[in-house]
Amino acid sequence: MKVKRIVANVETHDISKAKYFYGEVLGLDQLMDMGFIATYGSHEKMETQISFASEGGSGTPVPDFSIEVDDLDIALTRIKKAEIPIEYGPIEEPWGVRRFYVKDPFGKLINILSHL
Repeated sequence: MKVKRIVANVETHDISKAKYFYGEVLGLDQLMDMGFIATYGSHEKMETQISFASEGGSGTPVPDFSIEVDDLDIALTRIKKAEIPIEYGPIEEPWGVRRFYVKDPFGKLINILSHL
């Protein structure tokens, strides 16, 4: 058996909030919209991973999602322009990533990172 995909599901009563944060701010494509569920992602090949953690590193809370981007400065600019508060960072971590935390419209803690 080969695992083909892992999908994170976030419960909400206002799916439209995902369009702005995940679609416009982070630039993901809307892959599906069935009214009761909307899926955002990319048509580019991505790695599939699941992490289990006792902390988020550097004493931070464990984020709900980690999203790796190719240009952290662009992501940071978009987050600031959208007036989304930064919860942690941006910071270069000793394990070779630069990252910051934000909360999405559903209260999920998002670790946005790029490798150095």
